[in-house]
Amino acid sequence: VQLQASGGGLVQAGGSLRLSCAASGSIFRINAMGWYRQAPGKQRELVAANTRGGRSYYADSVKGRFTISRDNVKNTVYLQMNSLKPEDTAVYYCVADPVNGLILPRYDYWGVGTLVTVSS
Repeated sequence: VQLQASGGGLVQAGGSLRLSCAASGSIFRINAMGWYRQAPGKQRELVAANTRGGRSYYADSVKGRFTISRDNVKNTVYLQMNSLKPEDTAVYYCVADPVNGLILPRYDYWGVGTLVTVSS
């Protein structure tokens, strides 16, 4: 399974970005998908996750601002990020796993990160 993320960039505080992550390869292996982020000097954080059936999880820090969605036909997961804050600045990683769970202790598949920078 390969995950290709896109959509990162520089945005002012209060702005929006949408990240996309397209899966290819043995996509039949994918059930759970999600997004992690890692800011400089901080631990990696699970930001949002989604099961194939549509259940979603959000970290408290992004609830009400971020929305995860997926298109199972296109094998793509999205992260719509609104009302961005400087503290959202991080490298965002798309993840996927064969287990159809919502908050997994680990994910088998990771994409290359995409940088999101929010200026104040």
